[in-house]
Amino acid sequence: MTVRKGKRMGISIQENMAINVCPGPIQPIRQISAYFPRHSPTSSFSDPLSPNLTSCSSDAVGAKAVGVLLSPHSAGATGGGGTLSAMSSMDTSIEIDSCDSDDNTSLGTLEFKLLYETATSALHCTVIRAKGLKPMDFNGLADPYVKLHLLPGACKANKLKTKIVKNTLNPVWNETLTYCGITMEDMYRRTLRVSVCDEDKLTHNEFIGESRVALRKVKPDQPKHYNICLEHPPPLSSPTAMSSAMRGISCYLREWDSEQQRNLEERGRLLLCLQFLSASQYAERLGQTEAKEHAKGGLCVGVRRCAHLAAMDVNGFSDPYVKIYLKPDLKKKSKHKTAVIKKTLNPEFNEEFFYEITFNELSAKTLEVSVWDYDLGRSNDFIGGVLLGCNSQGDALQHWIDCLKNKGQKVERWHTLTNDLPGSTI
Repeated sequence: MTVRKGKRMGISIQENMAINVCPGPIQPIRQISAYFPRHSPTSSFSDPLSPNLTSCSSDAVGAKAVGVLLSPHSAGATGGGGTLSAMSSMDTSIEIDSCDSDDNTSLGTLEFKLLYETATSALHCTVIRAKGLKPMDFNGLADPYVKLHLLPGACKANKLKTKIVKNTLNPVWNETLTYCGITMEDMYRRTLRVSVCDEDKLTHNEFIGESRVALRKVKPDQPKHYNICLEHPPPLSSPTAMSSAMRGISCYLREWDSEQQRNLEERGRLLLCLQFLSASQYAERLGQTEAKEHAKGGLCVGVRRCAHLAAMDVNGFSDPYVKIYLKPDLKKKSKHKTAVIKKTLNPEFNEEFFYEITFNELSAKTLEVSVWDYDLGRSNDFIGGVLLGCNSQGDALQHWIDCLKNKGQKVERWHTLTNDLPGSTI
């Protein structure tokens, strides 16, 4: 076909289709995820049609590499092996590790500090700041706050929460949250879950990320500083995976069942203070005018506070108060009761009650302490109780003995409430 000088060569539709539809192997349709591969350092690059090779070939090795990749016989072409080896070495230097760094840092980082005080049985968590949190609102910001839970047994009783910082991805709290009644046994077997959430007034609050710290790593009376990346909550295992895993961990499951049973029996913690006062000590405490009325002396029982009580109302809280008896009580005059604290699972009472009794008579008595939930118009709900006396066991017996040995001294101890009604066991 002859073409005159000065005229543009025209191409028909049939010729255009013949040019575009070139013979060769059918190329697969690539997805977006194919351009972001996750290869391990030991993975091979034997696939000549990898998107990594085709995407970087035009910039790195030029037209020769393009020809090798697009040729249907590139595997057997002369010099093709050397070109592919050079391409694979180049791609290895820029590959991403199997643990995607974007997933770990896109949620943000959290800085906090833990301190366990053995003298007060308190765990202090100082939430300092967070950086680079994930945007959760339409304005590209968030309203973050930090929430604490003790595992196992996360509930409202052991939930603590910081204030909310508005419209920021780098909030600063500098707020200390305290768990009371934490024993050394709790420090060895429990885990602290630190969650960062975004507050939404119109909808439910959104979860940003969390971190879990085993409390056994925290040394007593020594602050431990943390600056960690937030993570997604651990996924639940499938039933098939669980069934296969349960075959080899039957001993662990038995321990877990016993721990869950123990958690069901625990209804909260109670901080009591016992002090036996002689007649002269009690006279000094009340004043000389009332010294003759209390010539015997007696037992001073201080109800300090409760922690992690069981929720008895439909709103997830309780209205707790404490009742104490010194039994046997033939005259039925030993009953004392604290005030009712509304809508809380961690009440603070700080009330003291006095029983006029001699030291010899006290050794034969039993102190019955019970915690109740107040309900208006119907019977009150029993939350938990504890017995202190010579026939008790564990911490209750040790607390009673320490009180009798150390006359005139205040002896404080945390006690675990059980769901057994104290009056039924006397």
